[in-house]
Amino acid sequence: MIRLNLTANPSWLTLAPGLHLQVAPLTTALMVSARADPAIEALPDIATQEELALAMAKAVARRAVLDWEGVGDDVGNAVPVSPEGIDALLEIWPVFEAFQTQYVAKGLILDAEKNVSAPLPNGPSAGATATARPAKGAAPTAPQD
Repeated sequence: MIRLNLTANPSWLTLAPGLHLQVAPLTTALMVSARADPAIEALPDIATQEELALAMAKAVARRAVLDWEGVGDDVGNAVPVSPEGIDALLEIWPVFEAFQTQYVAKGLILDAEKNVSAPLPNGPSAGATATARPAKGAAPTAPQD
């Protein structure tokens, strides 16, 4: 079952101790916009899956991150959210992984849920029916349990 969140309110993610990001809801519009990001379109055809994943995460984050807490410069002064800051933040491996898991993966889980197999025609998930007729002159198949 898909549970709809009908509010368009931002939420806070805790990506590491003391690091919090306020993010916009992960919407279709946000994902479509991220896919069309110039950094993604500039990737070479031979880009690896890892390069594509990082570029996509940065594109999504640049659109989604509204505010943050716990991000500072090299002397510890708080810095405002900026596209360059978001990109630098996602270069930190544990932060990238946490962002992927807590924010981006939610959209991917919904996408994966619709890609399931039909129930088996026998066994505990009985219910699927055959959609193709047997081929003419085909050899009989082994008996089914």
